[in-house]
Amino acid sequence: MSGPHCFGKLAWPELLGEKAEVAKETIERENPLVRARFIKQGHYRTMDYRCDRVWVWTTEGQTGVVVEVPKVG
Repeated sequence: MSGPHCFGKLAWPELLGEKAEVAKETIERENPLVRARFIKQGHYRTMDYRCDRVWVWTTEGQTGVVVEVPKVG
């Protein structure tokens, strides 16, 4: 789901398998309107939709690798 009211790049499929910190830097550089938030695979997250947040699902939080396409939300 991507809201029509969100601006800038909304998804980063090219970051699958990338190191978490590299993904965060890339996301925030390519869309300065968002902040990347790490979440470990299998953990819960809030279900609210926000245009200023990108969930970065990883194997081990900020030390792991990206396991799902990071998307605005």
